[in-house]
Amino acid sequence: MQFSARLVGLWNEELEAPPVSDPYDLKPHIRTVKDYPIAGVEFRDITSLLETPAAFVTACNAMTNICRDFQPTTVVAIESRGFIFAGPMAHELSLPFVLARKPGKLPNAAFSRSFDLEYGSTALEIQKNTAIGSQDRVVIVDDLIATGGTAMGCAELLNEDFGVPKESILVTALINLPALQGSAAIHAAGYQAQTIIAYD
Repeated sequence: MQFSARLVGLWNEELEAPPVSDPYDLKPHIRTVKDYPIAGVEFRDITSLLETPAAFVTACNAMTNICRDFQPTTVVAIESRGFIFAGPMAHELSLPFVLARKPGKLPNAAFSRSFDLEYGSTALEIQKNTAIGSQDRVVIVDDLIATGGTAMGCAELLNEDFGVPKESILVTALINLPALQGSAAIHAAGYQAQTIIAYD
């Protein structure tokens, strides 16, 4: 599948946020499920977007453009919904596609990083034999940034265990929940973050 045929416009060279919260009109394709997975949480359900080919292609194109502007050498996908977007992005850019998985799901020895989430805690692992080093520019892909715990855990793993400089790590996601301060925390830690959609 060729995603380049419908690539949307690049944002500026500084990778600043787009001027509106939904520049590609994707919110109508995302359901909001209240009190899931626990009471008080509004879950942004992307399955309806995935079921709409034009919306899914637009989302992949927009995220791919962020990556293209950053000039990465590797795409790292966060389990599990990050896999959905990172695969097409890595394919379009002809880049290595690395999995950051939950504990116990990788066959080889792995570096691990624990972190807190909006409603719990977990860890991510990347295999130690993965060909990532200090010379690389890495894009981390997920579907959503909430508190930023998942993305920060992955970024810290890449920085501290694989030696990737902070300025060479970009977190990209389809959705940002800025009220939870995750994207702000990522920037404050010295990493870059860019998303397509923002919810108040």
